[in-house]
Order: sequence, then C-alpha cells, then structure tokens
Amino acid sequence: MSADRRQNAVTSAATVDRRPARSTIRRGSGSDWSTTGDDRRAPTGQEEAPAGSSRAPSVEDDDEGHLIYRSGDILQDRYKILGTLGEGTFGKVVKVKDIEMDHSMALKIIKNVEKYREAAKLEINVLEKLADKDPDCIHLCVKMLDWFDYHGHMCIAFEMLGLSVFDFLKDNSYQPYPLDQVRHIGYQLCYSVKFLHENKLTHTDLKPENILFVDSDYDLVYNSKKRREVKRVKSTDVRLIDFGSATFDHEHHSTIVSTRHYRAPEVILELGWSQPCDVWSIGCILFELYLGITLFQTHDNREHLAMMQRILGEIPLRMARKTKTKYFYRGKLEWDEKSSAGRYVRDNCKPLMNQSTTICSI
Repeated sequence: MSADRRQNAVTSAATVDRRPARSTIRRGSGSDWSTTGDDRRAPTGQEEAPAGSSRAPSVEDDDEGHLIYRSGDILQDRYKILGTLGEGTFGKVVKVKDIEMDHSMALKIIKNVEKYREAAKLEINVLEKLADKDPDCIHLCVKMLDWFDYHGHMCIAFEMLGLSVFDFLKDNSYQPYPLDQVRHIGYQLCYSVKFLHENKLTHTDLKPENILFVDSDYDLVYNSKKRREVKRVKSTDVRLIDFGSATFDHEHHSTIVSTRHYRAPEVILELGWSQPCDVWSIGCILFELYLGITLFQTHDNREHLAMMQRILGEIPLRMARKTKTKYFYRGKLEWDEKSSAGRYVRDNCKPLMNQSTTICSI
C-alpha cells in the first residue's frame, strides 16, 4: 500500500448558522489535550499552553499559513480547542467543544492562503446547497454546523465522526472488510453519490479516506486464516465527506481531478469528465475494501493505462483515437510488456474475468 496516501481528517457538513462571524480568540488556561480514536501527536504549529498560562491573545500563522493555536484556545467566544485530529494540504482539523451547545465538533481550519481560502468558500457553497436539498441529511453527506472567517482562515464546523474506512483498514493491518460490510458501505456510497448526481454535482474525489464511519467502535474476532484476532467494526453506517473539489455541471471543469488510484481513464486521457468519473472511483473503492489492496497502485499515467487494459481489456478505440495525449499509436497503447514496468503489470494485475466469482457478486 502506498506510503504517501494522505490521512484524512475527521470532518462533516449541513445546516448553516447565520450569526455574524466575530474574529475573536480567547486563551484558555491549562492544557486540555485530547483526541478521538488512536493517540495522535500534535503536529508542528500547535503549542500547548502551560498550566496557568496568561499569554496575551494573538493571531499568528506559521510559514505555511497554518493558524498557530494551543489547546484551550477559544475561537469566536464559542469553540474551545481540545486537540488536533488531522492535517492536510488545506489546513488542519481540530476537535473543539461548542461551549454554547455543550458538545464536541470537528473544526476545519483552512490555511491563510488565497487558493485554499477560495476553495473553502466553494466547499461551503456546495454544503449549503446540499443542506437546502437535504436538511435532514438522509442522503448521508456530512453535516456542516457552522462556518466563519477567522483572520483570513476559513473555518468550517462539522459533526464529529469516526475513522475513515481507509484508516480503519490500515489500523487493521489491511485485513479486508467482510463481504456483507462491503455491500452495506457500497450501498450507502452509491445512494449518497446518486443524490449528488441528481443535483448536477460531481464529487470528483471519492476514495476510502473520504468515507467516514459514523462510529468506528469495533469488536475483536478470531480470524482462522490469519490465526489471530482482527478488528470488525460494529456499525458500517458511513458519511461522505470532503466537497472541496465537488463541481456542478455548469461550473468550470479542471482537466485533472480525483486522487491518482481512483482516477477514471477519461480523466487521464484528458477527454473531459462528468458524473461517470465518480462511478469509476466507486468501483476502485469496493475492490479495495474487499481485498485490502489498491486496484491501481501506480503514479504514472502510461502504467496506469496499462494496468487498466490488463485488468479490464483494451481501452475503447473511440477513446484512444479522440485523446490528444501521446500514449497511443494507431489506436494501441504504446507499452513495452518486456520492460521492468511491463513485467510488474503482468505479474501484479490479473484480468478481472479470472478473479473469483465472489468479487463479481459484490
């Protein structure tokens, strides 16, 4: 499994509080450090407040644009920071306590960088429109609870959720999910994505990291094949997250979308894309959940296309002729099967029709 798979933070989305955002911060005393799930070290950029600290309130960013904060800080006179849940290129996600409502949330704090700030505004717009269409979140999209601009940092508050299906898989030593659990997760994913597509929206970044369990508590069960205990999640209820790249039909479509392993062939070939690219990603996800391995483990376009052909058969001639990329000659993929890369693809990618009928029944 690729080591550079980014870890996704615990987040969510829906009804928006329309109070005016006040850019205020209060420093809490003491060090109220806590996280959910496994023990996680606070990334660089977070300071811990010494007991009884009376440091003057300030707003500081690090060199990358992350907000510098401490456990115990209070944003907007409402959200008390308890600890860091995760970090990404966009910013950080922290666990906060809503002092007014007395419950925990996940707060996504975007970097004070223009491109990330604008992307966050687009995500908020998508989440608001989804909330208008589905105020009760029956279509399983994560629920946004509030948002505000804090000194150039767009902040989005979400319901607290459990681990992503990827993180649970990783923490379980990549032991695949049982077929019944794959079916239920897959059903919910298709149900949620169908709702997006019916509203002329393409998610564009479907992957296991963006599917979160509502609750990732688990039982330990004995696996006779592994001869050891493995984790089995108690409830497979999930929510779909991360709408930062979601695109409406009428909006500009970037040439390249999706995380590499889940990228559809029409995207690689720069043929344009729409909702079907999400469907391709779903297929890749279900394979991974059932077998515990990534279907297309590569970082190279030509090799990626060769893997697709090896597993699924020849890329349609109409696509090969239409693409302006340089991967085809006279409708055939230029690929040396005798090279080291060619041998790797041949040895590690098996035609889907040769796989067990169990896989095809998912």
